[in-house]
Amino acid sequence: MTKKRIILGVTGASGSLYAATLVQALSACEDVDLHVIISDAAREVLRLETDLSLNDLVPPSCTEYNIKDIAAPPASGSWRHHGMILCPCSMASLSAVATGLGTNLIHRAADVTLKERKRLIIVPREAPYNTIHLKNMLAADQAGAIIIPASPGFYHRPKTIEDLANHLAGKILDQLDISHTLYKRWGN
Repeated sequence: MTKKRIILGVTGASGSLYAATLVQALSACEDVDLHVIISDAAREVLRLETDLSLNDLVPPSCTEYNIKDIAAPPASGSWRHHGMILCPCSMASLSAVATGLGTNLIHRAADVTLKERKRLIIVPREAPYNTIHLKNMLAADQAGAIIIPASPGFYHRPKTIEDLANHLAGKILDQLDISHTLYKRWGN
């Protein structure tokens, strides 16, 4: 079986729990080969808003790249992958993606994902949105990105913060055609 190579870019927006939930879910999938890029700001946010460690975002089973390494494999269109997730996605990273600015590996990998017509899922975490944010989301959408705001549903009757994070992670995995049982689907 060929594994689906997935890139996860973790930027400096609040929402480290979402990234950790994705890492846990993707690492548990036998058919996924996970590659992670974490910004310096994301490392600081992880420290400030959780009791999680960097190992929670970079388990031994995945490959991590330095954000400054723009020669890393995800920076090249010839490096094959199934898709990329930016979660959480800061408005600065959204802006870089929407304008094609590739100053670090997360931005460059996202740009390559779009140019190669692979799935790029952007999970913006700021609120409220101003006109610039909305225009950048529209530009990213028009370039082929899928925008999934960090706004989980409640039809599955969540009882914990983890239930909410699982719902969002499940919605993201759905877009990559990755099977999961992270939340109860409508009508089930």
